[in-house]
Amino acid sequence: MKQKLVVKLNMHDAKSRSKAMKIAVGLPGVISATIEGADKDQIAVVGDGVDSIDLTKLLRKRMGSTELVSVTPMDEKKKEEEKPEATIAWPYQYYPIVPQQHFVYETPYSFM
Repeated sequence: MKQKLVVKLNMHDAKSRSKAMKIAVGLPGVISATIEGADKDQIAVVGDGVDSIDLTKLLRKRMGSTELVSVTPMDEKKKEEEKPEATIAWPYQYYPIVPQQHFVYETPYSFM
């Protein structure tokens, strides 16, 4: 089941953001990870079977104070329903025009 985890961290510079992203993406089952929030202090991790406790423990161990903000399941059906398939109905069957082939046979023997 896909789920979205949002974790709040103390990330002050680009180096700490990069470090947190590497930790988050390194867990098994993670599909994507993005940095969110007004101060860019939250990481949103989308994955299938990602353990929120393991993610929080790893980030807390390597980054400092970490707070798990939310865990929400993602519905795959909504994404499929939002994108309707565009089909074009042709009024007639299309047959490509194939050029005719003409063969010229010459005999190697001349009778004259």
